[in-house]
Amino acid sequence: MKDLVQPVKAGVSQQRGGNLTRPKVWLKNNLIRVGLAECLSTYVMMSFGLGSVAQVVTGQGVFGHYLSINLGFGLAVAMGVYVGGKISGAHMNGAVSFTMCVFHRLKWKMLPLYLLAQLLGSFLAAGTIYAVYYEAIHDYCGGNLTVTGEKATAGIFATYPAPYLSLMAGFFDQVFGTGMLLLCLMALSDQKNKPIPAESEPAAVGLLVLLIGISLGSNSGYAINPTRDFAPRIFTAMAGWGTDVFRAGNGWWWVPLVAPPIGGVLGAGLYKGFVELHHSHLSEQDGAIVEETVPLDKETNTCANVCV
Repeated sequence: MKDLVQPVKAGVSQQRGGNLTRPKVWLKNNLIRVGLAECLSTYVMMSFGLGSVAQVVTGQGVFGHYLSINLGFGLAVAMGVYVGGKISGAHMNGAVSFTMCVFHRLKWKMLPLYLLAQLLGSFLAAGTIYAVYYEAIHDYCGGNLTVTGEKATAGIFATYPAPYLSLMAGFFDQVFGTGMLLLCLMALSDQKNKPIPAESEPAAVGLLVLLIGISLGSNSGYAINPTRDFAPRIFTAMAGWGTDVFRAGNGWWWVPLVAPPIGGVLGAGLYKGFVELHHSHLSEQDGAIVEETVPLDKETNTCANVCV
């Protein structure tokens, strides 16, 4: 019995002489804690999101349709926020991290850590979903892994443009979609406007992603996230789809890599320029003029740092 109890005591916090001791595996390094949380939250979001696409594609309409994918990614984002929101902010999106750095809500030195964690989480999620749906994918396509065509399956993992979409139109599509994402995230976190309650943050951001999907998703799959798209694309190139994943759509691969950061900065800047910068420092309460006590730029809100 002693041998069974001792490992448990070593793995939980104990109170000795009034001092709370940490578990032996507790990480003191904050960078590692943030990186692990960001990686895991991205992994959870991408696993559920890509899984919803795989189920619709391989099920050939029996197990869901386009709306299922929108709902899947929206709920996936919400779950990702629950996993890492209090530790890393659960950005789960390189465009969000980049935009937060531009607007001084994240230190630039943290950007490589966030991008690496997001890329790793997305890559591992793609590998996991490929393993889970391996037999379904090969049954669907007859073992012929293609990027385009009637039985194409590369779109399960990364985004590709509709046949009618030009690169220029697709670039604008991604800039606009990501811009709307960051504009709304800035609004949701604005403490002098109508900020969402902390307990409602995951649901609100999930609904925002759902809204973007059902309104702006048909042109190119609404990647609106460079790390979400690039890492799974690398995985598919390695897993059997080959270099066609970079040639398809007239070399589409770079659009969801470059356009979202531009759109994110434009969208956040638009909200800041039209709304946030013009908040009064004074507010009226019961007919009296009362000074606001908390400056906006000192407020933090985990959901302002979240997305697909």
